[in-house]
Amino acid sequence: MVFTNQSSVKEFTLSGLSSSHELHVIFSVFFLVLYLMTLSGNLAIITAVHVDSHLRSPMYFFLSNLSFLDMCYSSVTIPRLLTNILSGKKTISFNQCISQLFFLHLFGGTECFLLTVMAYDRYVAICNPLRYHAVMNHRFCFCLVTFSWFAGFLHSFTQAFLTYQLPFCGPNKINHFFCDVHPLAVLACADTYFIDMSIIANSGMISLTCFVILLFSYLGIITTILKIRSSEGRRKAFSTCASHILVVTFFFGPCIFIYLRPPVNYPSDKLISILYTVLTPLLNPIIYTLRNQEVKNAVIKFSRSKIFPH
Repeated sequence: MVFTNQSSVKEFTLSGLSSSHELHVIFSVFFLVLYLMTLSGNLAIITAVHVDSHLRSPMYFFLSNLSFLDMCYSSVTIPRLLTNILSGKKTISFNQCISQLFFLHLFGGTECFLLTVMAYDRYVAICNPLRYHAVMNHRFCFCLVTFSWFAGFLHSFTQAFLTYQLPFCGPNKINHFFCDVHPLAVLACADTYFIDMSIIANSGMISLTCFVILLFSYLGIITTILKIRSSEGRRKAFSTCASHILVVTFFFGPCIFIYLRPPVNYPSDKLISILYTVLTPLLNPIIYTLRNQEVKNAVIKFSRSKIFPH
């Protein structure tokens, strides 16, 4: 079924996180702090990787790209949420809503693929260390990142295009704090079966497939770790893998729950969405890099050079 944009609705109203003004004030402070921490943490990682010559391996190349994605991803939803809370204006135009949806899925989809690429990088590094530099050369790493962005763009374009075709006749209140395909699809005044199945086939299956590939990669890594003779080495490796699996579970788990189902709004959806739109971009720099001694030393060294240049 082909839709054309015949919407009479020109703007939507975002319900936000709560109807209570007091809670909105608390939320605004809470999300502002988290947002500033996310920006500063990821920016510190990007700067450290680019200024420190010791951080030139493929792993850090992928990490700097992940940090950039996290900054962009969190900037799609949080600034708009803070603006709506502080101004008291909850409306968003139709085009702005579709744009937010597009960039949300662009950065989120690209991050799905990049996290999978990073798991493959760690798999090669741990399971095939002698071939690591031959396999993960600069050109191949650049191609993997380019593929992640291209795949993310195709995914987001598909989601935005399909949603744009839906006719909206009212009501126009989105039961969410940002524009997404499911909250918009339930407002459409047309049969959305084709759109629903496309969303599941697109977002849901991408999230599920990438998550399964990640789990198999870490299963291979853990199998190799078990062969390490040193108990201290096994402990450190297990600690790193466990923290990585925790982060990808925080990101992919909610995405699979949200998108691998028909467009039905549950009261818990807003809270679950916070996990992958707000907390994961903050956790990534902590788990992937700030626990890494090389990156910590690079950040400290760079900070000292700027504060005490002599």
